[in-house]
Amino acid sequence: MNIVVIGTGLIGGSMALSARGFETKIIGVDASEENLKKAIELGIVDMGMPLEQAVLVADLIIISIPVDAAREMLPSILDTMRDDAVVIDTGSTKAGICGKVRNHPRRGNFVASHPMAGTEFSGPTAAFAGLFKDKKAIICEKELSSDFALKRALTLYKLLGMSVLYMSAEDHDKHIAYVSHLTHVIAYALSLTVQEIEKNEEKKIFEMAGSGFASTVRIAKSSSAMWTPIFRQNARFLTKSIDTYIDVLNHFKQLIAEDRTDELYNEIKEANRIKDVLKG
Repeated sequence: MNIVVIGTGLIGGSMALSARGFETKIIGVDASEENLKKAIELGIVDMGMPLEQAVLVADLIIISIPVDAAREMLPSILDTMRDDAVVIDTGSTKAGICGKVRNHPRRGNFVASHPMAGTEFSGPTAAFAGLFKDKKAIICEKELSSDFALKRALTLYKLLGMSVLYMSAEDHDKHIAYVSHLTHVIAYALSLTVQEIEKNEEKKIFEMAGSGFASTVRIAKSSSAMWTPIFRQNARFLTKSIDTYIDVLNHFKQLIAEDRTDELYNEIKEANRIKDVLKG
C-alpha cells in the first residue's frame, strides 16, 4: 500500500511514523523543499514526490496542511486520484471542508476526520511515533463516506492507537471551539497581555514564572500559519465561545473587585469539578 502524506510536519509526520507496518511505502509531499528533505532524512517518509504524481499512485492520502489550504486542495485531489483510493484530512475545522466537496462525485472516497493530538511544536523535527496513542479521532459525516473508505480510515486510526467518535461537521466545530480553539485564544491573549505589561522587564517574567503560567502559555508557541486559518474558518462558533469566556471572566473580576469572598470561593470550587468531568 502506498500512503501519501501531504504536509510532513508534526501531525502528518507523526502519522507517517506511527503507520509503519500498515504500508509498503510512505510518500511525502510538502510545499517546503526543506521540510521534505528533512522528513526523508529523519526516515519519516521513504521518498518525496510532486503532488500531481503522488496522487496517482496513492492508496491512502493524508492531508495534513493548514485548513484553508486543505479545503482548496481537496476537490482537485478527488478529481485526479484513483477510484479505489481514499483521502482523509486531519484539520481542526470540518464544516468548511465538508461543504466544499459535499456534492463531489467522489465524496464517498473522502473521510472527514480530526485526530485530536498535537504539541506546540511544528515541522518534521517535531514529529514522533506515539503522538496519537490513546487519543480521540473524530470522524464527521460518516454516512457520506463509502464503506471501504471508512474501513481504511478506521484501520489507520486503530494502528495509531486512537479511539473514534462520530458527529456532524457542525457539532464538531461547535464543540471544538470550546475545548480546543478557545484554549489557544486564551493562551495567545495571556502571552500578549503579559508581554504588554512587562514590555521592558522580560527577564523578570522568566525569573518569576511558575509552572502554572508556563503550562497555560505553552500552546501560545503554536504556529500562527496553522492557527490563523483555523480561527477564521471557525469564527462563528469561536466568537460565541469567546463571548461566554469574557462573561465568566468579568464575573470573576467583579467578585474579586467587590471582595465577595464566599461567592469567589464557591465559583472556584465549582470550577474544580472539571477534574471529574474530564475523568468521564
